[in-house]
Amino acid sequence: MANKNRVINLFLDLVRINSPSGQEREIADYLKAKLSDLGFRVEEDNAGSKINGSAGNIIAFKEGNTVNARAIFFCCHMDTVEPTDKLNLIIEDDVIKSDGTTILGADDKAGIAAVIEGIESVLESGEPHGDIQVLFDVSEEIGLLGAKALDISKIKADLGYVFDTHKPVAGITLSAPTHEVITVEIQGIAAHAGIAPEKGVSAIVAASKAIARMKLGRIDEETTANVGIISGGKARNIIPDRVTVKGEARSRNESKLTAQVEHMKQMFEEEAAKIGAKAVVETAREYTGFRWTENDEVVKLAAEASRRIGIEPSYHDGGGGSDANIFNSAGIPCVVIGVGYENPHATNEFINIGDLSKAADYAAALVQTAACNPNLK
Repeated sequence: MANKNRVINLFLDLVRINSPSGQEREIADYLKAKLSDLGFRVEEDNAGSKINGSAGNIIAFKEGNTVNARAIFFCCHMDTVEPTDKLNLIIEDDVIKSDGTTILGADDKAGIAAVIEGIESVLESGEPHGDIQVLFDVSEEIGLLGAKALDISKIKADLGYVFDTHKPVAGITLSAPTHEVITVEIQGIAAHAGIAPEKGVSAIVAASKAIARMKLGRIDEETTANVGIISGGKARNIIPDRVTVKGEARSRNESKLTAQVEHMKQMFEEEAAKIGAKAVVETAREYTGFRWTENDEVVKLAAEASRRIGIEPSYHDGGGGSDANIFNSAGIPCVVIGVGYENPHATNEFINIGDLSKAADYAAALVQTAACNPNLK
């Protein structure tokens, strides 16, 4: 069982370290020392230089003490969204939160604390364990940049568990969507809005009409779409000749995603053409989705670990991306695990102390299950 006081103190230490995306140096140094103290072989890669950050990914390895165990790896990200500076912690009624002026940072420092404590509790018990690898990566919150910059050959484990989502604790995310980014430039014709408006072609009008016709929001149970940024125009008295629009579409179904992206592209092109403007549409894949079933080994091991600590396995479909998307695309079976925090990315973010301790128990159970039930295929 996890040491409740130890995991709480570790979590409090972590959230007191300010680590917005790209500024993970202090927390990286803290975690490298902690993992070294636990007997891990620790390295830091060059992801920081690749993405213009202050630190790279931390990759740590500890050899198993038993044969035939499944080698597993844990992943959490070190960065947080903002605001995080000048965190004022409040602990009351078994809940840890901020004073409401900043986020707490439980996403994903609760995951880090749970993983470290889970591993430490197994090591000090002397119980059998297989090879354990830990990846604490950088700049996840701004596009999974650390995972994308990682040399995947450094991952030596058979199965991966990303501790990086909210309640329920030990919830298993079986699937996640593919994400396409859509960037559009509407090209119109500038003219004086008061003297000769009829000589202009408004890029804003074209963009507005296109967006008004678009299917956005929740398209179906697997698909979402959004237009999030519109920028352009030079002055209020000039017909705008340039507008840039940025949007996205996500789906756990590739054909549905293709159809939604094509629909959005078509709306921009049609409405621009109607008024004599032109729409230049570019799309780019942010990450590719994944889908597992309850019969797949990576899920079966996770479910058995849940039962080991008295939790009936719960399965979920995800609507966002995580580092697991990157690892699965690289051929490393991986699922996302619930840590127990609530209201991530908001100033009312919090975590229940009991849930944090339970998440650490679950991390330990994964290590134990991988060692004692190596043949779950």
